[in-house]
Amino acid sequence: MLELAKAMREMTCIHPEAEQMIWDLSRQLGQVGGRKTYGYLPKPMKKLVDEIVDQMARLPTVDQCYQTWWKLQCQVEDYYSEEEKRIRPPLSQQKEFRQIKNAVIREAEHIRMNRFSFEDEEMQDDGEQISVYAMSYECQDLQSIANDDSFPLEERDEAAEQLEQLAEDGDAYAQYIIGTAYRDGGLLIPDTAKAQKFLECAAKQEIDAAQYALGKLYLSDDADVHDPAKGIYWLKRSADNGNDYAAYRLGKEYLSDKNVPKDASTAAEYLRQAADNGSAYAQYLLGKLTLMGEGIPKDMGAAYEWFAAARDNGHTYAEFFMKRMECGEQEPPSVLLASTRLLYHMGNIFRDNAPAPAANGVQIDRKRLQELQRKRIALGHKPDDHELEQQQGFSMKFHM
Repeated sequence: MLELAKAMREMTCIHPEAEQMIWDLSRQLGQVGGRKTYGYLPKPMKKLVDEIVDQMARLPTVDQCYQTWWKLQCQVEDYYSEEEKRIRPPLSQQKEFRQIKNAVIREAEHIRMNRFSFEDEEMQDDGEQISVYAMSYECQDLQSIANDDSFPLEERDEAAEQLEQLAEDGDAYAQYIIGTAYRDGGLLIPDTAKAQKFLECAAKQEIDAAQYALGKLYLSDDADVHDPAKGIYWLKRSADNGNDYAAYRLGKEYLSDKNVPKDASTAAEYLRQAADNGSAYAQYLLGKLTLMGEGIPKDMGAAYEWFAAARDNGHTYAEFFMKRMECGEQEPPSVLLASTRLLYHMGNIFRDNAPAPAANGVQIDRKRLQELQRKRIALGHKPDDHELEQQQGFSMKFHM
């Protein structure tokens, strides 16, 4: 199950029937006031949601994963009650997977609200890298000792203290190193206030990595430092100093409408900076913007070229769009991605419902354990006879 769930999260999916149904649902959701969850929808919309779930369940990977889960549950049921013939219900009617229905609704709402998705979960963030060649020899040596586990802890602590003193004396690179160390913890106890102080000192000395790190710190969910205006300011300073990761993050911010008002034109400008320097993720987003004509003129040929560049730089989803364009499909990117994104969410839900790997026997979660406990009591077992733990060959665990 875990392998199949992982495959769901990593694969792209072309499923025109499901995509059309999700698009239809998105248009209908505009007529619904209040909470947009399954329980609050009118019956016709609930029926459509169920149909979408069952349409996705026809995909071979989903079907195989659901079959595997069902067999495991039947094994557990058969162990604690008389064996009986059980008919596997459609996935939409399986109570254990009700979360999938709300995932469908979220994707449909995502389309209705014209929200951007970025597909960059696997991106390696190298925006905080700094060149050692610009550092003083003293700073390099102290950093090397502080990071080396082979040195005694006392020596590493002393190196960190000397680095902090170097930072206090105005060394920009020492300020950056100590600032990130206080942010991340490890050798030093995390201290947001000190992290902010030292990163800002380094940022003011035009260390682009420090400006980028400081911008992200201000945009984080940490209530002690959250300040969107300062976060955007320092990201802009970093991008102006040539940090392409900062430029890409700004592109996302201007598309997300979270920390700054949505502005697709400004987003495209920052994305182009990163894209021109080979960022596959920026090239991919520019392809989507160009395909939609949002922030920049709509141009199918230019969009295809951006996707091709992103694909050549290793972006999986870029090739997915190229294939759809080659087939002449004209739907918005959010619609074309709907089944792929839903499949990703389904993979997470199946993963969370999979029995945990065990050295032997079957494992079940707390909810299932409680249901079986009630059945055992109904069959005459005492509530506290611990039979569940004693049965040979079974390891009973539940998830908190």
